[in-house]
Amino acid sequence: MRVNLISMKKNINELDKIVIKFVGDSGDGMQLTGTQFTDTSALYGNDLATFPDFPAEIRAPQGTVPGVSGFQVQIGSVEVLTPGDAPDVLVCMNPAALKANLSFVNKGKTIILDDEGFKSAHKLKKAQWDSNPLEDDTLKDYNVIIAPITKLTSTALKDTGIGSKNIDRCKNMFALGIVYFMFNRPLEHTLSFLNQKFAKKLELADANIKALYAGFNYAETIEAISSNVMSISAASLKKGTYRNIMGNQATAWGLLAAANNAQKELFFGSYPITPASDILHEIARLKQFGSKVFQAEDEIAAICAVIGASFAGNLAVTSTSGPGMALKGEAIGLAIMTELPIVVIDVQRGGPSTGLPTKTEQSDLMQALLGRNGESPAIVIAASQPSNCFDFAYLACKLALEHMTPVILLSDGYIANGAGPWRIKSSTDLPKITIPNATKNDDNQWFPYSRNPESLARQWAIPGMKGFEHRIGGLEKQDVTGNVSYDPANHQHMTNIRQEKINRVANYIPEQLVEGSQVGDLLLIGWGGTYGTMHTALKELKNKHKVGLAHFNYISPLPKNTASILANYKKILVCELNTGQFVNYLRMQFPEFQYLQYNKVQGLPFSVAELTQVITENLK
Repeated sequence: MRVNLISMKKNINELDKIVIKFVGDSGDGMQLTGTQFTDTSALYGNDLATFPDFPAEIRAPQGTVPGVSGFQVQIGSVEVLTPGDAPDVLVCMNPAALKANLSFVNKGKTIILDDEGFKSAHKLKKAQWDSNPLEDDTLKDYNVIIAPITKLTSTALKDTGIGSKNIDRCKNMFALGIVYFMFNRPLEHTLSFLNQKFAKKLELADANIKALYAGFNYAETIEAISSNVMSISAASLKKGTYRNIMGNQATAWGLLAAANNAQKELFFGSYPITPASDILHEIARLKQFGSKVFQAEDEIAAICAVIGASFAGNLAVTSTSGPGMALKGEAIGLAIMTELPIVVIDVQRGGPSTGLPTKTEQSDLMQALLGRNGESPAIVIAASQPSNCFDFAYLACKLALEHMTPVILLSDGYIANGAGPWRIKSSTDLPKITIPNATKNDDNQWFPYSRNPESLARQWAIPGMKGFEHRIGGLEKQDVTGNVSYDPANHQHMTNIRQEKINRVANYIPEQLVEGSQVGDLLLIGWGGTYGTMHTALKELKNKHKVGLAHFNYISPLPKNTASILANYKKILVCELNTGQFVNYLRMQFPEFQYLQYNKVQGLPFSVAELTQVITENLK
C-alpha cells in the first residue's frame, strides 16, 4: 500500500526552515522517530542538523521528568548548522515530556499532545503537574493539537494479535505519520526501514506500518492539521553524493579511511562509556575492513593495549569520555615518552565524576592539554560538526603517524550524537599519509631516537625488522640512542625536544581562517562543537557590525597566524561550554591581549539567540 501526498490539502505553507522536536518516555521510541524523520528529510534534499537528548539515568521511572527522551531536528532549504534554538512543532507523548520541554517552546508555536497520560491524576502528579495543563490556562498561548494517539493506535492494531505491550510500542509510528503529513513527506523510506528491521517478525513490521498509515490518515482528516501543511524545499548543496551521518559514525569512518590510506591495520582498543561507545560499535560493525577491535575490561587496559598495538606497527586508537580520559593519563605519558603514534578520542560530557553523562560540555580541554604528570606535550585537535568528525579523525591519525606522537581528538556529546548531511569522499581526495619508517644511515646504523631534522619525529621500527632491535619503555631516554638516562642535562634536553616537536607541528597544519570581518570591532572565538551556533550568530550580525569569527580546530599547537589575527580587533570575546578553559589557554599563550569571555555549563549547547545577545552587548 502506498499513500499519495494528498490533493485535499487546503494550504501548503512554504518555509525556509523549521524545527521539530519529538519527546516522550525513554521507551517511547523518540530517537527512532526523530531519526526516521531526519533520514527522510535528508533523502528529500533538505539541509539539517539534529540534537538527540537522552535521559541521564539508564532506568529512570516511567512517566517522570528525568526519564524524558527527546530528539530535535531543524530542516531547511537554506544552510542549517544547528538543530534550532526552540521547536516550532513539539510532539509530546506524555505529561512529563510536556513538563520538561514547555519552557523551550515560544508562544504561538504548535504542540501536538497524546491525551492518554493527561486523563490520570496519578500520571500528572508523577510528572510534577499540580493541575491538568489541558484544562487550565497553561497552554492558552500555543497552537495545541490534542490527538488520541495511544487510543487510535490501539484501535488500528486491535486485530493484529501482537499483544498490548507491542501495540503500545507502535504509537511512535502513529505520531510519525502525523508529522509526515504535516510536512508533506513521503513514507517510502520508513516503510523500507520497518520491513528490514522486522524482517524476521513480519507481524511487527505490519503493525508498525499500519500505525504509520493510521497517523498519516488521521492528520489528513483533522482540520487543524490538514489546512496548514508545511513544506520545506530541497537545499542547494555542493554537487556530490550525500548521506546523513552522525558524529560518532563519521569519526569511526575517518579512522578506517586513515588506516586504509596509511596501509596499516586499525587496532581499536576501548572501554564502553557514554557518549563515545558508538565509535566502538561502528568499527566492530565494519569488521570487513580489517580492523581489530578489543573491548577492554577497563580504561587503563584499553590504552595500554593500544600502546602495545602501536609498538607492533598498527594504527592504534582508543576512545573515551572525561572520566576515562583521567584514567588514561599515565599511559598517554608513556606514549609521549616512547614517542609512539596513538590517537585518543575524548567525546566530552558534563562532569565532574559521573556528572551529566548524556549531556554536552567542553570541560576536558585543560585535561587534554595538561592532565598528565611531568612535562608531557601532545597534539590536541577538535572536531566542530558531525560531518567533519570524519576529517579530524583522519587528520588525527595522519598527525600521529607522521609525527610519532599521541594525538588527542576532542569531540563532544552534541556533535557526536548529532547528525547532518555529509558529502561522501573518495579515498583519493584525502591527504596522503607518509609514515617515517626506520631506515639505516650511510654508516649502516640506526638509532631509535634519531630524528627528522625538520619535524623532529623519530623513525618507527616494527618488531621483527632485522637490524632494528631496540629497547623502549617509560624511563627517560638518552638522546639518539634511546638508552635509559638519569643525566640531568639530558633530561632537560629531551624535555625541550618533546615540546619543540609539538611546536613544529604548526608548520604542518593550516593557518587559522576568520569568517566575517577580517578587521573590526570584535573577534568572536570558539573551538570544537560550538561552531554551528557561532557561525549562525555571526550571519545574523555581520551586516550590522564589524565582527569576525575565528573557530579553532587546532589547539596544541595553535595555528601560526593566531597572534596576528588577535591583533586585528578592538575586542576579543571567547565563548565556550565550560568556565573559561580556552580563554585561559589563550591568556597563557598570548598575554599581550585582553580577552572577554562568555561561558555556559548547563549540559546544553549555546542557542543562537543568546550568543547574538551576548555579542551585541559586548559591542557597546
